[in-house]
Amino acid sequence: MKICVVVLVLAAVALVGCSSTQKGAVLGGGAGAGLGAIIGHQSGHTGEGAAIGAAVGGISGALIGEKMDKKFCPVCGKRYPASAEFCADDGTKLETIKE
Repeated sequence: MKICVVVLVLAAVALVGCSSTQKGAVLGGGAGAGLGAIIGHQSGHTGEGAAIGAAVGGISGALIGEKMDKKFCPVCGKRYPASAEFCADDGTKLETIKE
């Protein structure tokens, strides 16, 4: 149990500087792996279930996270959530993505 808590804390710290797309992919992959392992365990294929769940969860999470990015830097092209005002890399004022 203590190992799970440590892993979750480290994952949270690692995600601080990531974009919404990256965060979505990591969180979706982790959730998918967990659910896939549980489902796979029922049929005796825990590892395969976890791998398939991680792949599907990662892709789904990335797609959802990408939709959360609402602003971009006109200089470097990096995407940011709607709450950001300036690019963390070069300080340029962000522009809203028009869909």
